[in-house]
Amino acid sequence: MAGTSETKRYRSLKEFYPYYLSEHQHTTSRVLHFMGTGLLLIVAIVAVSTGKFSWLLAVPVIGYGFAWVGHFFFERNKPATFKYPFYSLASDFKLFFDILRGNEGFKSRK
Repeated sequence: MAGTSETKRYRSLKEFYPYYLSEHQHTTSRVLHFMGTGLLLIVAIVAVSTGKFSWLLAVPVIGYGFAWVGHFFFERNKPATFKYPFYSLASDFKLFFDILRGNEGFKSRK
């Protein structure tokens, strides 16, 4: 894991996001993050629209499950969620929508 995350405290999402992207270099990891975020959005929307609120219990499992597989098996780093939970969660959604808009790809732009 990059040494900067151990010594630096991020004070904004704008400041944190480049670090987040640096921890998501592997294509498979990005695909897994995208799939997990997309699936959790679908499950959340279906749960709310059908009144099956118990389905919302699956949302964190889906989101973190896909992402952590990407980190532990492909990135081989520790998810930023452990140190920066809110910036990391916001960055997951930012990356998801950046990929949808074409501002980011599944392959890192390094």
